[in-house]
Amino acid sequence: MKIAKLIAAALLISTAPAFAQTYNIESNHTYPSFEADHMGISLWRGKFNKTSGKIVLDRAAKTGTVDITIDASSLDFGHEKMNEHAKGKDMFNVAQFPTATYKGTSIKFNGDTPVAVIGELTMLGVTKPVTLTINKFKCIEHPFFKKEACGADASAEFKRTDFGLNYGTPRFAPEVKLAIQVEAIKAD
Repeated sequence: MKIAKLIAAALLISTAPAFAQTYNIESNHTYPSFEADHMGISLWRGKFNKTSGKIVLDRAAKTGTVDITIDASSLDFGHEKMNEHAKGKDMFNVAQFPTATYKGTSIKFNGDTPVAVIGELTMLGVTKPVTLTINKFKCIEHPFFKKEACGADASAEFKRTDFGLNYGTPRFAPEVKLAIQVEAIKAD
């Protein structure tokens, strides 16, 4: 009887679902940046300096979610007049739309490594599918926080006009390239 109970317990443990781990975005090391056409003669690059959110990752089940909020007023082109204009009604209209969000509903894996996030970007009140490609991913024991920390480099492309950001078209091409550096610390 004891052997049967031990075997049953072992089977139960081996088939128990793996638990997902939650990681909080480290806002001092996470910057969604972008580049967009400037009249066909150059590319303007900018970034958002304030982000928050969490990533839920279940490595055993090879899935997860991403929930990110971007403070639109933290937009920074490195050019104050451009920042002011871009935050106005012509472009990001931060008074009416103070945040942009990304909700990743599924993380795709190649073996043990996450390689893509399938989700939706909401900007200017419009929600559209955007898939992030994870170009690099690594987790370490963080030397300062004494917890696991994961970092990634992700990228995507979309048309800003799909979100109603039509300023300057067609003189300015609508394609936008995203490059996102993200670090997140395992929650307690």
